[in-house]
Amino acid sequence: MSVKECGNHGKYRRKIFRRIIAGILIFILIVLITILLIWAILRPSKPRFILQDTTVYAFNASTPNLLTSNFQVTLSSRNPNDRIGIYYDRLDVYATYQNQQITLRTSIPPTYQGHKEINVWSPFVNGNSVPIAPEYSASLGSDQSAGSVFLMIKIDGRVRWKVGTFISGRYHLYVRCPAFITFGSKSNGVSVGENAIKYQLVTRCSVSV
Repeated sequence: MSVKECGNHGKYRRKIFRRIIAGILIFILIVLITILLIWAILRPSKPRFILQDTTVYAFNASTPNLLTSNFQVTLSSRNPNDRIGIYYDRLDVYATYQNQQITLRTSIPPTYQGHKEINVWSPFVNGNSVPIAPEYSASLGSDQSAGSVFLMIKIDGRVRWKVGTFISGRYHLYVRCPAFITFGSKSNGVSVGENAIKYQLVTRCSVSV
């Protein structure tokens, strides 16, 4: 074989290789555009959360700079989408007071939520002798003595969207549910056992994804 024929053969192979690469790139581009178009048409809506009630089993801020608490919260989540499912890969629930975390994080088991479905969870959140900043500790003790404490029940997690057989990547989920708890009077709550009081709140939560 002559040098010229070898050169032509090499150019032909490079040309075929470039065509294969171009074909693969075009195919990937078409798939991505198709997914984006489907996504834009369906326009997924974020889930809607409601804090239904809070049962207070323990709340003791009498020790300076320390708080012992035990709550059970009932949270419901609704998927408003007609054609999109939601995978809750991770959901951590905890309580805060003036942006300071006052309980440990409680994990809700991963679950899938179908179209228009509603999920209800009732996790316990608690903390034993949790350190509280001095300025917050004084304010918390004052609020409890006054008869009411404003807390924020928070959920941090990760979700994925399911459209047909397509499953998206993971997105951060942030849920914030205000909880206004009254102490000293059982007229605002329902007694549960000897020491616990359940407060019916039905509070809409803010959700960001």
